[in-house]
Amino acid sequence: MAVMSYAQAAALALAHAMEADPRVVVLGEDIGRGGIFGQYQGLQQRFGTDRVIDTPISEATILGAGVGMALAGLRPVVEMRVVDFALCAMDEIVNQAAKNRFMFGGQGRVPLVMRMPVGIWDSSAAQHSQSLESWFAHVPGLVVVCPATPQDNYSLLRAALDCGDPVVYLEHKTLWGLQGEVDVQAREQLGSARTVRPGRHLTLVSWSRQVHACAQACEALAAQGIAAELIDLRSIWPWDRAAVLASCARTGHLLVVHEAVQAAGFGAEIAAAAAEATGCRVRRLGAPRIPVGYSPVLEAQARIQAADIAAAARGMLEQTR
Repeated sequence: MAVMSYAQAAALALAHAMEADPRVVVLGEDIGRGGIFGQYQGLQQRFGTDRVIDTPISEATILGAGVGMALAGLRPVVEMRVVDFALCAMDEIVNQAAKNRFMFGGQGRVPLVMRMPVGIWDSSAAQHSQSLESWFAHVPGLVVVCPATPQDNYSLLRAALDCGDPVVYLEHKTLWGLQGEVDVQAREQLGSARTVRPGRHLTLVSWSRQVHACAQACEALAAQGIAAELIDLRSIWPWDRAAVLASCARTGHLLVVHEAVQAAGFGAEIAAAAAEATGCRVRRLGAPRIPVGYSPVLEAQARIQAADIAAAARGMLEQTR
């Protein structure tokens, strides 16, 4: 076990994967100098410019090249800098990477990892602060992953590289400096949730940065005698239905929390599945349907804080008393 940051864990996962498999290559803007968050620090110096490739500023070109590399037998990791920029390459993601295996009868596979940092980034405004996981979860053929801890950013990135299908890998922009213990021997399976803390009154389901806000809310609720079970979904698609539904069946209450806009967010899928399967009481908590503002006052309107989560949980339980 070693203590390292979320960014260092990702760089270490890539280094270990590149050592083990010469087919793993990395391409994107500014990765030669370590990436804008330090998540590629030292890799080009170690593996050379043929495997850690700086590209022009053209997201469609970068992702198109990654799809071609994958079809030719490589295992590319494509850096989009932030998820907002991936919108310039949606045809390559949705119509090429996601559909190739199906449209050509399995003759081609696209073992491609697309790294797209997500979430509100302080004072970065509407075009650099989006959470778009539900967009990608809606596309058949894509795997969608949202790590919340340094350990998961190591283990899940290794799992994504081994997946064999295109993975949309969504790291939160404000978690890069988060410190935590990392066991490089630990292996995780995509689609497996993590129970952060057990509880009996309410099930809280979240992912990415909001897991940490939910953990703070659980502490506040515990001080009031409310035991909330917190589940970190980790993979948006596939998602761990068994773990979530089992918890909902025990507690009878589900609150899904995400940073993305609440309207048509992935929380709606989880809430609907839980209500249909268990009959539990459900509620969603997400951002209002507004662009993220630049000023701190406007930006705060799009944030879901621990106090908001605790209040929503208390409100659910009070309605059933």
